[in-house]
Amino acid sequence: MQANRILHSARTVGGFTLMSRCFGLLRDILIAYHLGTSLLASAFFVAFTLPNLFRRLFGEGALSAAFIPLFVETREKEGAPAAWKLAQRVGTLLTLLLLLITLIGIGLLTLGLQLDTLSPSWHTTLSLARIMLPYLIFICLAALSMGLLNAGGHFTISAFAPTLLNLTLIASLTLCFPRIACQPDQIHLLAWSVLIAGILQLGIQIPSLSKQGARFRPALFHQDPRVKKMLLLMGPAALGVAVTQFNVVIDRLLALWIGDWAPAALFYSERMIYFPLGLIATALGTVLLPTFSNQAAQADRAAITTTLTTTLRHMLYIMIPAAVGLLWLSAPILTTLFNWQGAFDANSTCLAARALACYAPGLIIFSAAKLIVPAFYALQDTRTPVRIGIRVVGLNLLFNLLAVWLLPTYWKHAGMAAATVLAEGIGMLLLIRTLNKRLPPLPSRSLITDAAQHLGRALIMGALTGLFFSFLFQLLPFAEKINQLIALTSAIAFGITTYLLLSRSRPEQQEIIQALRRKSK
Repeated sequence: MQANRILHSARTVGGFTLMSRCFGLLRDILIAYHLGTSLLASAFFVAFTLPNLFRRLFGEGALSAAFIPLFVETREKEGAPAAWKLAQRVGTLLTLLLLLITLIGIGLLTLGLQLDTLSPSWHTTLSLARIMLPYLIFICLAALSMGLLNAGGHFTISAFAPTLLNLTLIASLTLCFPRIACQPDQIHLLAWSVLIAGILQLGIQIPSLSKQGARFRPALFHQDPRVKKMLLLMGPAALGVAVTQFNVVIDRLLALWIGDWAPAALFYSERMIYFPLGLIATALGTVLLPTFSNQAAQADRAAITTTLTTTLRHMLYIMIPAAVGLLWLSAPILTTLFNWQGAFDANSTCLAARALACYAPGLIIFSAAKLIVPAFYALQDTRTPVRIGIRVVGLNLLFNLLAVWLLPTYWKHAGMAAATVLAEGIGMLLLIRTLNKRLPPLPSRSLITDAAQHLGRALIMGALTGLFFSFLFQLLPFAEKINQLIALTSAIAFGITTYLLLSRSRPEQQEIIQALRRKSK
């Protein structure tokens, strides 16, 4: 069955994503220990936004959305050699474009650093951004490689590659940081580590691509009509990704304006959202794009609706209790994970917990968007997400400004988190409404009923888990880290068990369990 195959592939991606997220969590714990919510931490997170913007623009975002459906279509109609020739031409074009952007970006950042009016926070941010900007060359090519491997049904190496970023940063934080006394030198080393990680992420995928038939020689691309078609598709998709990432830029810049601590506080709370988001939604979305592309190439639009509906049901079953759990246990989670008597103290915990509580409901919304948008890309419709994304940016900016204007200083960043969730929620509804006009409509009423039932069970789970954690809090000396870990892991295990028992009759549970038990072919 199609659903079982998707779940099985998502299990592979999700397994490696889980490993990457665990290492990413360790990386964030180490950064929090050394830097907390300091200016240097905030500067690093804001600076990393720039290469991440272009990564999404030319990497796994717009380029993959435009190129992978064309690659699959070419492979189906003209054969694998023609498809790989197309990939060779696109890779050449992408490399040249990335080199040009990097050189221009470094030049502009260098000019910016010469300004006498530049504040210390912005000087640090721009200097870190200049170091990390070449990272986009390697990570974008790595993302293209990932899409090509996924299109061929090879998910293992591509799913493992992102782990290398976390491993490289962990190595720097554990082996090099203790030997460097000066914190500015530490943060610059961390920036150089990001660049090294990008090189490694690309390099590890090259052998697998070579086995599949890829060639790594420059190729003329200007006369290929498929490249032109890809660029026409990519333009709106790139604009859509830019629009989406503009929300991130807005949040980071406004947060830096609120205070030196705010970007870091938002970052640590975001990481708690990205953990289940990457583990489940990103894994499913990664599998769905080539699946949707194959169904679209066969002109089977009903199959796209069926596949999307089933995947949404699975997502809701998992993400609703995850969101409730993050909401109930936001402070204990952050205390246990990040407060190791380093730079991340009780005040940092409080600030990050406020943002996490506001981000938690967005886990469901962000996940749904990651599943719905690939359906548009598979239909080679990259314009619709752009139009809706522009509206979301406008709403996000409006809601953010209201939060900054109306809320107390140390609640402004939490209001910004809530603003992002609200704006993205409106965008998700618009995406569904539009998609229903392009495909056989999603069974919205049935999905809402399922979501309401999952929410009811999740709220019961949350209440019982909260009581259980309170009992453990009273029983164990919570000041000791080992007791914090015991209490948190016990509460999470209790919550998962409770939810599974409450939903044992749901078909989603049985389908997911079967997929997890299924052996790899």
